[in-house]
Amino acid sequence: MKKGEAAAARVVITPASGTAGVRPDAPVVVRATGGRLADVVLDSGGRRISGEYNRDHTRWQSRWTLQPGSTVNVRASAENANGLVSTAQSSFATEKVTGNTFTASQDEVLESRRGDTYGVGLPIILNFDKPVHDRAAVERSLQVIAEKPVLGSWHWFDDKQVVYRAKSYWPAYQTVKLIAHLGGVKGGKDLYGGKDLVRTYRIGGSHISYLDIANHHMRVEHDGKVVRRVPISAGMGGSTEYTTTSGIHMNMEKDEDVTMTSPGRGPGDPGYYSELIHYAVRVSSAGEYLHQTPGDEGCLGVSNCSHGCIRQPAADAIWYYKQSQPGDPVDITGTDRQVEPDNGWSYYQMSWAKWLKGSALHHH
Repeated sequence: MKKGEAAAARVVITPASGTAGVRPDAPVVVRATGGRLADVVLDSGGRRISGEYNRDHTRWQSRWTLQPGSTVNVRASAENANGLVSTAQSSFATEKVTGNTFTASQDEVLESRRGDTYGVGLPIILNFDKPVHDRAAVERSLQVIAEKPVLGSWHWFDDKQVVYRAKSYWPAYQTVKLIAHLGGVKGGKDLYGGKDLVRTYRIGGSHISYLDIANHHMRVEHDGKVVRRVPISAGMGGSTEYTTTSGIHMNMEKDEDVTMTSPGRGPGDPGYYSELIHYAVRVSSAGEYLHQTPGDEGCLGVSNCSHGCIRQPAADAIWYYKQSQPGDPVDITGTDRQVEPDNGWSYYQMSWAKWLKGSALHHH
């Protein structure tokens, strides 16, 4: 070594090359002495795993878990004070997980509408095929990346379902991506995530509808501007069943033709009905829709005469149906029955403080 030259940096990767049976949730650590880490590339079963450096770039640690039963390759380089580059690599194997794995799937309404454009109230809903006991570990593995980031959080409704929503609505016209880094995550005793799940959502314009049930009127706003006013007729009341729920709903599914029947009643029973309804947009799991009126035109804008759904004139119903996006907010006021937060996608019914309490990472 010439005078004034610094010794080459030394790079150490843990686990060392040739190690077998590494736990999928064990961190990969790369350290440099006599220099700064310049680059670290970690490949686990064909997927790139990102990590984080410490402040002086002498230490790097993987951020996500490793794929079980896979070969992991790590390449790292460091530079000394004179710019001399040293490299190191490690190839090791993670332990196989047999039998006890869990997988995540997206809510079936979201899954069936992959590629659609969504509204600003879009929820991200994950269902697990086995109960998750280490909710914090699983929640830490869930990454939501938005082009226009806003505050949001996950909320566990039970040990098999977790839902993400923004504190307020998503900003319009952007892409949101979910990367569930679940492969190798420890979800409980002897239970590991089997594989990752990646989904992308395209959010369109802000379509928000405001329904005043007492005054039989709906106002639709696109990107903050009123684009349509519609005379409506809602549930006739008299019982909970026939009372339209107030609160923040979301458009979910839509169908040009839906046969609606009275719940829990058969032909011949008092109150039984079976009607073919057109241009129906569902806003709750309890069977509430915005749809074309099947008659009773005289009720529209005047009185409430439905079994709980929102009736619209034909031209308005067709227009609403065509421009509707899953995740468009529908804010209903004027009845004494509130929609439950887990009735459909009505997650904005829950206060933000209460929503955060359902997170395994944000107990406030």
